[in-house]
Amino acid sequence: MSDHAASAPATSLLGGSPTRPEARRFVSGQGRYLDDIDMAGVLQVAFLRSPFARATFQILDLEAARACPGVVAVMTGEDLHAVCAPWQTTFATLPTHHSAPQHPMAIGEAYWQGEAIVAVVAETRAQAEDALEQVVIDWTSIDATVDPHAALQDGALPCHPALQNNLALDRRIDIGDADTAFATAAHVVTQRFVFGRQTGVTLEPRGILAAFDARVGELTVYASHQAPFQMQEIFARQLALPLEQVRVVCPDVGGAFGIKLHAYADEVAVAAMAVLLGRPLTFQPDRLESFLSDVHARDARVEARLAVHEDGTIAALEVDALFSFGAYSIYPRSSLGEALQALDLCGCAYRLPAMRGRVRGAYLNKVPTGAYRAVGQPIASAVIEQLLDHAAAAVGIDPLEIRRRNHLAPVPDDGKPHLSATGMAVGPLSLDACLTRIEEQMGYARLRSEQAQRREQNVYRGIGLCTFVEMTGVGSRLYGPAGIRIAGKESVRLSLTPSGRITCRTSATDQGQGVRTGIAQVIASTLGVALDEVLVISGDTATDPLGGGAWASRGIALAGEAAGRAAAELRANILAIAAALIGVDAAGLSIAGDSIVDDTGQPVRSLRQVATAAHYDASAIAVHPLPPLTLEASFAPTDKPYFMANGVQAAHVEVDIDTGVIRVLDFWVVEDCGRVINPLLADEQVRGGVVQGIGAALYEHCVYDETGQMTNASLADYLVPMASEMPDIHVSHVSTPERATLLGAKGIGEAGTVGAVGAIWCAVNDALRPTGHQVWQQPFTPSHVLDVLYPDDADSGSLDR
Repeated sequence: MSDHAASAPATSLLGGSPTRPEARRFVSGQGRYLDDIDMAGVLQVAFLRSPFARATFQILDLEAARACPGVVAVMTGEDLHAVCAPWQTTFATLPTHHSAPQHPMAIGEAYWQGEAIVAVVAETRAQAEDALEQVVIDWTSIDATVDPHAALQDGALPCHPALQNNLALDRRIDIGDADTAFATAAHVVTQRFVFGRQTGVTLEPRGILAAFDARVGELTVYASHQAPFQMQEIFARQLALPLEQVRVVCPDVGGAFGIKLHAYADEVAVAAMAVLLGRPLTFQPDRLESFLSDVHARDARVEARLAVHEDGTIAALEVDALFSFGAYSIYPRSSLGEALQALDLCGCAYRLPAMRGRVRGAYLNKVPTGAYRAVGQPIASAVIEQLLDHAAAAVGIDPLEIRRRNHLAPVPDDGKPHLSATGMAVGPLSLDACLTRIEEQMGYARLRSEQAQRREQNVYRGIGLCTFVEMTGVGSRLYGPAGIRIAGKESVRLSLTPSGRITCRTSATDQGQGVRTGIAQVIASTLGVALDEVLVISGDTATDPLGGGAWASRGIALAGEAAGRAAAELRANILAIAAALIGVDAAGLSIAGDSIVDDTGQPVRSLRQVATAAHYDASAIAVHPLPPLTLEASFAPTDKPYFMANGVQAAHVEVDIDTGVIRVLDFWVVEDCGRVINPLLADEQVRGGVVQGIGAALYEHCVYDETGQMTNASLADYLVPMASEMPDIHVSHVSTPERATLLGAKGIGEAGTVGAVGAIWCAVNDALRPTGHQVWQQPFTPSHVLDVLYPDDADSGSLDR
């Protein structure tokens, strides 16, 4: 889709907040989402899904379904095997990670509740769903593997027959002398953590429309997705089509949050059926299906301890984490990211003389897990921040002060980035500056004083802090060495059109973040044109330059950098052509709005005149060869794997110890994403991330029973935060420009989510500290709060599944 930016003075473009052009279109109902794509003859697909977490099955009768009104085809996994081979997720840099082969639809055995078994293609969705009722299947239920601890026991039944065991990941680190540090420390604090299983609840469900033209062998796919070039690669490979004969288009996308980064088996099935039938097919899961087929995330159990000296400085950190994966490692990126980043980033903002860590992942008969906003970083932050609060209490110092005593310095003495205990390159940082700013903005001393007064009145309020670092602008080092064909770069193609306007096609996709507006600001500012003279278009593999798409907070950091570099070159070419046209030195010319002006500011040609001459009558231009007016540029970090942003978050909560209800009273974020291109968009990205963090902390949880059945797979039971639960979220910035780029921008899209869970966790337990009890399981539901406060009255049933 394309965004035409509203006009703003060139002098205020970078660091200004012009109106988002797409906002008016969306709020007036003019968005063009997947469901709005109108294609002649399109058929609807509905899937029969496994009601069991694990079961063998035999399809006894499909003929009754085929005879139903409007039905065009009824297909099984065996039917699709003729045109689509199974895939298997691998990760070359972790060769011990093995996932079972996965088919578009299950063949003979299902491995999670919700796996697709049979597809009906019909004229309408209702007809397809009616026909599914006529399918006859003989099921034989098998004991499902649903508990991660049991899954890793010797002799445990693998959750898939292609696996030797359920161990998906086992990574260890051991830096420094942790044994001595813990043995000699003044204080050692411990905490167990349970992070609930979640999923991303996007406004628009994921989905696909696929059409195959057998005359020319071309497949066209419209998808509500974040990474069109990734999916082009996958569809071509799985369906044995030439890459150039697969086109993937992502129209307006109604939110994504990482869950729309993956290759979903049911979507691959739709593309395969489109090839077999030669008819356009479309599928979007309803909300009930989404809970049982969209990737899940988080779901970890962590045991951690922290050793500190008498002055509160850290001596050592130990972390042991166990993650619950699904039946398969999600394709193509794998399910590893959450677990690896939770370990690698834990304590990354602090000086850690010694660290011992282990992270494991277990395959279970549940929905596969994958990327979700901030991938592992909320877990890493929550663990270290809660331990620091406990250590501060043990030492007898303020929680804010213990962070200040342990923060990494802005820049090491040698000027190179810090290397964390896990080998992560970190810096330059502004942690102390962010902490000082948030201390002032929230009125920290005043809140502490009020807290003490209210405790005397039996009102339990808590203040929680969370220092965080955030990996942004991730380049090719993540997936390239792992052998996964995902572009680590972002690209732009800039053109001066004959009308005198600027068009930009970019690989950076937009799911509501406002990336296209930010890119337009960079281009307009660099060229010197008005913002409404720049049109930014993205989301089509047939017309856009190759790039990775939207993930890991890369849009402005990478595509914006590419756009700035291309715009600088295009500006030079425009001025060179203008100078040749009028016979002057290009050094005395510049661009102002829609005109070329001389050094006195007087217009000498319009951009349209220059473009018309260059495109239609180049004979009048005395420069050879003619400088191109279409330029392509790409950018990815080369001297570092990512750009590390950082910040501090703070939450103020009140806990009702009679009902267990938690209210978030106020929330603050001070964030450093380098140069802020558009403050309004940046702040709203942070606020949206915080809201998702609040949802994780207090509401959202995919609950499974002991047979592997998800028991709250609807929006009536899976709670998400509403406007009435939202506090004021105060956002401000410290700016440490990224030194590896000309633009100086880092990413910001996930920052709010990274620290929100940790800040609320610390705040809740700060409120409960006088009671001698602490919450340990997220989400912090009223029942969990009451269970920890009144253990003798707690239900014997476990919430920790």
